[in-house]
Amino acid sequence: MFRFEHIEYLWLLLGLIPALLFFVWNARWKKKQIAKLGNKDLVKSLMPDYSKTKLITKFLLLSFAYVFLVLGIANPQIGTKQEKVKRSGIDVMIALDVSKSMLAEDVQPNRLSKAKNFISKFIDDLKNDRLGMIVFAGRAYLQMPQTVDYSAAKMYLKSVSPDMVPTQGTAIAQAVDLAKESFAKEDNKSKALIIISDGEDNEEGSDAAVEEAAKAGIKVYTIAVGSDNGGPIPLANGDFKRDGDGNIVLSKVNKDALRQLAMKGNGKSYLLDNNEGTVSAILKDLGRLETKDFEEMVFTDYDDQFQYCLIVSLLFLLIDFLFTERRSKLRLNL
Repeated sequence: MFRFEHIEYLWLLLGLIPALLFFVWNARWKKKQIAKLGNKDLVKSLMPDYSKTKLITKFLLLSFAYVFLVLGIANPQIGTKQEKVKRSGIDVMIALDVSKSMLAEDVQPNRLSKAKNFISKFIDDLKNDRLGMIVFAGRAYLQMPQTVDYSAAKMYLKSVSPDMVPTQGTAIAQAVDLAKESFAKEDNKSKALIIISDGEDNEEGSDAAVEEAAKAGIKVYTIAVGSDNGGPIPLANGDFKRDGDGNIVLSKVNKDALRQLAMKGNGKSYLLDNNEGTVSAILKDLGRLETKDFEEMVFTDYDDQFQYCLIVSLLFLLIDFLFTERRSKLRLNL
């Protein structure tokens, strides 16, 4: 198992963007200043030591040094020891709608991003519960089997996008059936399915699927994402989804359909308007479910790997220090 102990420090890698922009701007500014001095060939003869290639090389060396320094600060770790750990909790499966309508921006930044932010906060507040994840659009897929490795869950969550499911639609019934198959079969309690969707274009069979899940002891909760006013669905070409007459289609949240599903699943329905409030409310409801004891194989010991990143960073800095900006004498004599 590989992980970063301080994954939040990886955001520092974004510092390369302004550094690159400044380097490009500075290079163009120098080029303009040199051009003002006169004839290009004459100026070149007056500056025989100047090497644009070496400047770029030094920038790349410093950039690589910075990257490995940040990786070292984030402390990559490799799991070295697994143990069976006894826990007491419930089994939770999240079914996330990744259809194109979830890209609508009637809630900021868009429905899918808001849903992913909610799931991330939800994972942060979990303690001993097993968590699994399903993604669905026109079809449903098991994204992550149930685990208590919440850091792995966050990594899976980051990779979620509408491109994962090429078939469009909202196959909630298939997602519910897949969740039912994915839960542990040893009992009919302590199971919760959380469906996060805008509820639009919900295909037939959802009611029956939820009723069957409820008979299997699964509590079904729904979280509606989107607004009553709706919003256009952005396309890859920069346009928006349009109907046969060329009018922009507005995607609206179907709260009633999701509310009905939650009622049939003996659960509750929520509107995702405030992440913290929704997380607290649903965790409170899940806390009322009967817990069970289970054993889980987890990594309990990790080896730090930060020193290797720091060594590589220092090597790049050393090479940069020894690497001059001047053109080599061999090239000057050519």
